[in-house]
Amino acid sequence: MDSNKDEALRCITIAKEAISSELKLASEVSNISQNVSERIDGARSKQIGCTIGHVAHGKSTVVKAISGVQTVRFKNELERNITIKLGYANAKIYKCEEERCPRPACYKAYGSGKEDNPMCDVPGFENCKMKLLRHVSFVDCPGHDILMATMLNGAAIMDGALLLIAANESCPQPQTSEHLAAVEIMRLQHIIILQNKVDLVQENVAINQHEAIQKFIQGTVADGAPVVPISAQLKYNIDVVCEYIVKKIPIPERNFISPPNMIVIRSFDVNKPGFEVDDIRGGVAGGSILKGVLKVNQLIEIRPGIVVKDESGNIKCTPIYSRIVSLFAEQNELQFAVPGGLIGVGTTMDPTLTRADRLVGQVLGEVGSLPEVYVELEVNFFLLRRLLGVRTKDSERQGRVSKLAKGEILMLNIGSMSTGARVVAIKNVFAKLQLTSPVCTSKGEKIALSRRIEKHWRLIGWGEIQAGITLDVPSSPL
Repeated sequence: MDSNKDEALRCITIAKEAISSELKLASEVSNISQNVSERIDGARSKQIGCTIGHVAHGKSTVVKAISGVQTVRFKNELERNITIKLGYANAKIYKCEEERCPRPACYKAYGSGKEDNPMCDVPGFENCKMKLLRHVSFVDCPGHDILMATMLNGAAIMDGALLLIAANESCPQPQTSEHLAAVEIMRLQHIIILQNKVDLVQENVAINQHEAIQKFIQGTVADGAPVVPISAQLKYNIDVVCEYIVKKIPIPERNFISPPNMIVIRSFDVNKPGFEVDDIRGGVAGGSILKGVLKVNQLIEIRPGIVVKDESGNIKCTPIYSRIVSLFAEQNELQFAVPGGLIGVGTTMDPTLTRADRLVGQVLGEVGSLPEVYVELEVNFFLLRRLLGVRTKDSERQGRVSKLAKGEILMLNIGSMSTGARVVAIKNVFAKLQLTSPVCTSKGEKIALSRRIEKHWRLIGWGEIQAGITLDVPSSPL
């Protein structure tokens, strides 16, 4: 009898300790959330830039010139020398503290591992220290037309964009105009245009193309944007690009107080073949925090999570619950992560769930704070008048965007999620769309609409979520 009583008391003690530990963690997270805006130096807040533009115009090369990171990493990417998956790299931008140091040479970019106050390398100012102005995370988007959905996923988290236009080709190229329309849909305001490969053309050709660029951007979101002639391969004028990033792309207001919400754009299984069972690490989700603060040891929820169909064909989803075991910005380990920049979140999840980008498009955040999961959306939509990025012989007839038809299949980009949708009803500029896979989103969110044309998905317009049908999500077991 006494042994049963002792066992019961021991269980109660363990439960109390567990509850106390959880309350302490909740208190720590709350304190960080309240004080983090004071602790983060505004000048060092991260911002996210991306490189967009036509295929082979030098997007990955520009990222490498600024950050020193080669974003083309996968075997099939290296073989074909094109970006297929979203590349990512972090950089630090500095400026010499000596005011007499000539610009733009006083601006310099290094990889994220560089110390905070390196010495200036401008002749005559070698004894002067440099001041860290910005942390910039780059998303390197693919330019190939069949990878438009991947590009839109990257566009969902940007603060600003570098639009690459090659000087040795006519302007605009197909994906140049398509990418520009895409960032306009994603409400991106801050764009810097880089006229790359000026080392391959004569001066008069570069000047003529500069005029063509100015004509092309008239009336677009990039109207009035600076055009910087560069050679990414030779690192010519990269210091000017750094100066423009600091001066022309402001750091957006960040929300540190709300419950954390992170959009997932990559996910990995970091375990190599042959790992011992005891050494297996949980899955890793990579992306950008939109609001709030994530902390090591925090409990998290990922929606929609695991999606299945029951015997009658109805979709069901089960959110994934886990705990954060590590936070990384490239090779730099963090104790907590704030909005802005690209973050890798190490979890206790089964790595099978994160392997090969399986979590892309999902939303990660605090348990119980994430938006609803939708299976049907009612959207207010707007169609482009003409197709972008398509060259056809009968361009006048085939280039027009026809109206949406009941029963047709579209591809939607909602945040970083790409999903198919069937048009079930249309009235004026309102459409009801039945999704092929559930999406965690909220009312007022902008979405991109693409239609299959000549075996490729082409951007035809955008919409705004007004309402929809949500799934009943199981409550947290935690």
